[in-house]
Amino acid sequence: MTLEWMNGQANGSQPPHGDGSGHADEGTSSGRPGVVAAAVYQNGRRLRDIRIEEAGEWRSRDNVVVWIGLHEPDRDLLRQVQKQFDLHDLAIEDAGKAHQRPKLEIYGDAIFVVARTAHMVEEEIAFGETHLFVGRGYVVSVRHGASTSYMAVRQRCESSPAALAHGENYILYSILDFIVDNYMPVVETIHAEVEELEDRLLRSRLAKADIERLYLMRRNLLKLRNAVVPLVDVCRRHEHLELPGMDAAMQPLFRDVTDHVRRVQEDIDALREVLAFTFEASLMIGQSEQTEISRKLASWAAILAVPTAIAGIYRMNFEDMPELHFRYGYFVVLAVIFGLCVTLYRFFRRARWL
Repeated sequence: MTLEWMNGQANGSQPPHGDGSGHADEGTSSGRPGVVAAAVYQNGRRLRDIRIEEAGEWRSRDNVVVWIGLHEPDRDLLRQVQKQFDLHDLAIEDAGKAHQRPKLEIYGDAIFVVARTAHMVEEEIAFGETHLFVGRGYVVSVRHGASTSYMAVRQRCESSPAALAHGENYILYSILDFIVDNYMPVVETIHAEVEELEDRLLRSRLAKADIERLYLMRRNLLKLRNAVVPLVDVCRRHEHLELPGMDAAMQPLFRDVTDHVRRVQEDIDALREVLAFTFEASLMIGQSEQTEISRKLASWAAILAVPTAIAGIYRMNFEDMPELHFRYGYFVVLAVIFGLCVTLYRFFRRARWL
């Protein structure tokens, strides 16, 4: 869903959808640790940066929204934010701790959203969390762990005042859309690696390192799925108007985010199935090779058993063996051994054991 849908025309070129930094690198508004950015907007236009202590004074004004971004804040900073916006104690407690399950909670006239973030770091998926407090006239985002900077989201919103004039609902949509869009590079990277493993499997048997990598990818996809699937319900609930302060004009945008999340979920499920098939195919190829080797060994063992058995008989210490005194007995025995071995060899060749 594009910004032009909201304002009829673009107000300038948009910044890239993400900077891929994975850290709070956009600077701070007040130099205070944990505070990434804190600004106030009126009618979609940025008025100025503010301090946390004065944030509550702006929220009651008409067409004004306060947008605060925090990165791993301490307890004192969260308590100050809670005091400014009358946030619920349970939501503040959850925001102070990572490893929360994606969810949406309603506290009076405000909502609390938890979303898991993901991006690739050296061929591994780095997971983080974003906690969002959304109420009338304010949005507070709290990031934990490896999370991509939201400065690109802020810049994109500021570049379209007509869209940002929808206030906190549009900011919430923009952040969720950014989180969901960042899932796609992760899925595409894994998809490319899965295709490479499939091609390698068709050419030759997978090595032990490939099997270990395949298992790690399946485990990472399971973690990614656990982060994505609950977000489907979170986004779907934003399509309805029962949430506090929900704007009807925002429903198509949240529906678009829901579609994107479901598409990511489908891609993850498809990749997990492909990885499962690749793993099973690798096992089947390995078993087939072992079976073929076992057949060859059994065939040669049967062939070698003929001269071994005959030679074993003649090694017995018996005097009354008529063949021992036959003039051409040695040559006859060799001919019998050779004939039996050739017969067995041709039999196993026809049976494709050799």
